[in-house]
Formats: sequence, structure tokens, C-alpha cells
Amino acid sequence: MKKPYVAVVDDDSAFANYLRTFLSLRGYDTRSYSRGDEMLAAVKQGDPPDIVLLDVMMPGMNGLETLRALKAAKPDLQAIMLSGREHASTIVEAVRLGAADYVVKPDDPEGLGEIQLDAAIKGAIEKTRLVSEITELRRQLSDDQDRAFLFWGDSPEMQAIASVIEQVSDSDVTVLIRGESGVGKELVARAIHHRSPRKDRPFVKVNCAALPAELLESELFGHEKGAFTGAATTRIGKFEQADTGTIFLDEIGEMKAALQAKLLHVLQDGQFTKLGSNKPINVDVRVVAATNRDLEAMMLRGEFREDLYYRLKVIEVTVPPLRERRAEIAHLTGFFMDRYARRYNRPARQLSEELSQLFQTYEWPGNIRELENMVKRIVILQDEQLVVRELTRSARPVAAYAAAAAGIAGVPGGVHVARAGGGPAIAEEPEDGEIESAYDDESQIEEPVVTAPAGSRLADVAKAAAIKAERTIIEDTLKQVHWNRRRAAEQLGVSYKTLLNKIKECGISRK
Repeated sequence: MKKPYVAVVDDDSAFANYLRTFLSLRGYDTRSYSRGDEMLAAVKQGDPPDIVLLDVMMPGMNGLETLRALKAAKPDLQAIMLSGREHASTIVEAVRLGAADYVVKPDDPEGLGEIQLDAAIKGAIEKTRLVSEITELRRQLSDDQDRAFLFWGDSPEMQAIASVIEQVSDSDVTVLIRGESGVGKELVARAIHHRSPRKDRPFVKVNCAALPAELLESELFGHEKGAFTGAATTRIGKFEQADTGTIFLDEIGEMKAALQAKLLHVLQDGQFTKLGSNKPINVDVRVVAATNRDLEAMMLRGEFREDLYYRLKVIEVTVPPLRERRAEIAHLTGFFMDRYARRYNRPARQLSEELSQLFQTYEWPGNIRELENMVKRIVILQDEQLVVRELTRSARPVAAYAAAAAGIAGVPGGVHVARAGGGPAIAEEPEDGEIESAYDDESQIEEPVVTAPAGSRLADVAKAAAIKAERTIIEDTLKQVHWNRRRAAEQLGVSYKTLLNKIKECGISRK
């Protein structure tokens, strides 16, 4: 292990020699300089120490001037100021300039001065170590990975995911990541890879839903020249590219059965053949897969192999949707605001109270990806009103439908709510790209009026109306999807567990 390098800057050669002996006996590499400009030149030439012991009083460039110049050249350099006496003004100035500590020169061997100096050096070295670790971690994070911290929120669910990642990263077990679209399943996969012994090896992503089955097989395993029409050259597949690293199979539920069998063979034996070849190829690849599909239901329908399911599901991680992590919305918004303000050279904005409240009540069917895109739009346009109008309109058809279903007067009947991908109710997209809702004409929506027996408590009336509205919406949605509860949950923008609880609470049964 490399010894810490401590530089001594003092024009008193006798005291400098004393310090060098003091430091050497404690296991430090040392070097001494008699002038501040000599130390500064060494730093600028790429030979910075870990710690600098800097005398305050020196001819030419004094200690404080040297400190100022050193911090300008290398901001994270740890400097301990040395002086024959304590001067409050000098101490304050040294701290202001970034000194790690201020120690009175020890003049008694093994006395209090040496103890203070030794403690100051150890403290500065520990700080240097921490700064170095943080710098290295930041260096390792790419533009995609620096968003990975978004997952480690304060919610118990996200802390549990972080704990699982730390536990499984150093092994080669397969991991199945589940969650809705936009929650950041890829970021979890990258976090696993970059905390594993394979972190310096390739991380290869394949979107299984992006290609038809015949092209996906070639994408994964490669092909020989002439293997099929258009195969003009030999191609290396993603598994070969990921050798010794990690392959991330996104949307694994979209993979056809025939290709699932070949993937299972790779997981079992670490071996496959290219299209058009009989020569086996051995690879050492860790597999991480992700899906937003109900694989269990697909197995029952014969659409997903049971043996592959259990091969993938050695470790399962479920990322909760953003609507179940509302406490993190403000933090995420601030992060994206700063990120895109820097990227597009725009001033970072503070969200209005109105938009902040809308963000907290919106269902976020597109999850973190949707939030990110909204914030990006605000930063680029420097105007949040477009987003405010969009969120206000997106909530209106659902509220109107709920009111109509609950028997509330004054709301136009026959409302049909169409949800795409679990998102808000929308109509056709107009030419300018702004999504308009089914109730753009606000004059058509009257204030709902609730009539109830005299003596009824307002809270009871509201609760009964809400339950009746929820029952109607859930029943209609279940009928539309032929009682596929997983699809119904996606369309309604709630988790599968939440839907099951609502079905029970509303007393809904399949007739």
C-alpha cells in the first residue's frame, strides 16, 4: 500500500529536518521545500503531495499567500498551517482560504504539540482518502449512471432495493427486475453491474421488444455469412460482445418461445451457436433481465417457458412506480432541473406552488421518465404553464367520469375514458403536439352537486361517492380487458396489489 506523501514548506531548515524525522518515524513519505513558490511549482508540474505542512511566516510568498495559490491550483489539497504562536486573525484567514487545520509548532519532543500535529495529519489524511473515494466514484459514473442515485430514496422500498443490489452485485446470479415502464429498470441493472467484479468489462443492453424474433436471434447470438437473405457478412452477437461482462435483456417477456429455449441453453451451459453455424461458442456472461409483463400469467397461457422463468428469477427486484414514492418527487424534480439547466445553458427554475401541488397529485403513468421529460420541457421553454395546463386537463376526464359514475348531477353522461399504457385519459393529438383532453371546453363542465339525506356527514357522503365511482371504473375496465387484472391495473395506473385491494374493498366479483 502506498505511503501518504507529506510535504513540509518551511524556511527554517532545522525545524524542517525535525518534521521530516517526525513524519518518517510514523511511516510517511516526506519532502521539504524552503519557499512557497517551490511547492507551488511542484504541484503545477503534477507532483502534488497528499498533505502540506505550511509555515505561516516565510520570506517572499508567505504561508497564507502560498495556501491561496495551492488551493487555486489543486482545490482538494489538504494543508495544515504551522505557526510559532496563535493569532486569531491568522487562524480565521487560514480557515477561510481552505486550510484543514492550524497547529502551533511543537517545541517539546513527545509533548502536547507533537500530539496535536499527529492528530491533525491523521485527520487530513482521512479527509484526503474520503475525497479520493468520492472522486473515483464520480469518475466511474457515466451520463446514464449518474442518475442511478435517483433510486436510493428514503422510502423503505427503495432502501430495500439498494440493500439487495449491494448483496447480489458481487455474485454471478441472474437477476429479474420488474416494474412499470419508466421506473428505471435499466438503472438498477447498471447499478448491479457497476458494483460487481465485472464493472470494468462490457455492459450490453438488448431491447427484446425492438426487433422481430428472427432478427432478435441474430442480434443476440450473431450469424455467419449467408445464414439468411441479406446476411452479407459474419456478425458477432451481443452475447459475444458481453463476454466477461453483463448482458441486460430488457422486455424479456416479449421474447418468442423458440428463442427462449436458446436463451435457456446459454444460461445453463454458457454456450450457443451462431445462426448458420454448428460451431459452439463459449461465453462468460452475467444475465440481468427486466420486464413489465405478468410472466406468471404468460406461463399459464404457454407464452413463457417455466424453466426459463425460474432460471431468470434467482433474485427478483421489483421497482415501485413513482406514484408510490411521492416523497421523492421534489428531490427528482430538483435533480432534473439542475441537470438540464446545465445541459441547455438555461437558468434553473423554482417550480410554482401550483405546479408542485400538481406534481404531487398526478398519477405519473410514465413514472420517472415522464417526470424527467416534463422538467426538460420546462427548462427548455422557460415556461411551466404548458405543463400546468396539461396536468390540469389530464385529471379532468377522470374526475368527470368518477362524478358521473357516482350519480353526481351536473356532469355530462356517457363519458368514455380511454387510457393508453396506463396513462391519463386523452383524445387525439392535435397538430401542435400538445395532448388535449376529452374536456377541453371548460364551459361544458359544471360544478358537481351532491344531494344526500339530511343529517349525513359530508365525509361519509364523499367516501360513499368515491367507492361507488371506483367500483364503476374498475368494473368497466375489467370488462374491457376480459378480467385480466394485470392489464386492468396498468390501464388504471395503479399497482397490481392496489387493484386487488380495491376489488375486495368495492365488493367486485366476476359474474
